[in-house]
Amino acid sequence: MKIEDIKEAKELVLPNRNPGIALDLSWLTHQRVNRTATERRINDLAGRRTVKKQWQAAWLLRALTCIDLTTLDGGDTSTNVTRLCAKARFPLRADLVAALGMSSHSVASVCVYPSLVEIACSSLDGSGIPVASVAAGFPDGLTKLDHRLGEVVEAKTSGAAEIDIVIGRHWVLSADWYGLYQEVQAFRQAAGHTKLKVILGTGNLGNLTNVSKASLVAMMAGADFIKTSTGKEAINATLPVSLVMLRAIRHYYEQTGFPVGFKAAGGIRRAKDALMYLMLVHEELGKDWLSKKYFRIGASGLLIDLSRQLEHCITGRYSSDRRHPMG
Repeated sequence: MKIEDIKEAKELVLPNRNPGIALDLSWLTHQRVNRTATERRINDLAGRRTVKKQWQAAWLLRALTCIDLTTLDGGDTSTNVTRLCAKARFPLRADLVAALGMSSHSVASVCVYPSLVEIACSSLDGSGIPVASVAAGFPDGLTKLDHRLGEVVEAKTSGAAEIDIVIGRHWVLSADWYGLYQEVQAFRQAAGHTKLKVILGTGNLGNLTNVSKASLVAMMAGADFIKTSTGKEAINATLPVSLVMLRAIRHYYEQTGFPVGFKAAGGIRRAKDALMYLMLVHEELGKDWLSKKYFRIGASGLLIDLSRQLEHCITGRYSSDRRHPMG
């Protein structure tokens, strides 16, 4: 991938959003994930995948355009949300954009709590950048279903174009796949035409086989994206977990023809880590998945390191963090 590929990139032409299918438990009976083999695959990726010079700049830019720029702090205010939206509009300094020969570049979305959606929408008006909102009892998913569905409707009504809902992990831990399927279907119905990202909370699911099964059930129920984590768990996005989820997406696509997106979230703060996720997606799903339509990184601190690395690609020197927009 070169910078020219970023300029002329076209969206993947695939069927409309995943409509879901009837729950098929026979798919789940064959799911067995070998952790050792999974980790060996990831170690192999880390040992042989590097990009340099203009190719590295192109990959870094692609990572930037796939960021869901996020603030989910208990101290969030209208001021810091407005500031974050300004960074979403102009994530790179103007001199770097000019040096790369790019037009204006923006992130994929801005993600906030439901109560701050209207402020984010107002701040991003005219930019074309969608607002995403967490909902459904985020981050634990342990409130009553009616309340969680109400949060989804509230976020949608306030203007959110994308909603990140969190499942009740107890469905997975008790192997109640029908319960999980019904819950995600209810969220899908409440979201309507709004894009639905289903957070699995993989750090709480016990093992990789559960991750694979939960991924498949969420997609059967109509998820547009499956997402690793809330960012609040002790263990968030990891490459082994992501590999399992990506292979579930590939299996679902091969069986149904419906594409589902993938979002890695939590703990991704360094440019080289973002590149590893991009490369894994490229190898497992192909280059057509390498766009904001089907791949996202949920992050706040990643933006600054991407900016620093892009400046290094241009000048050969690293600058101070304070010279770059902070996520």
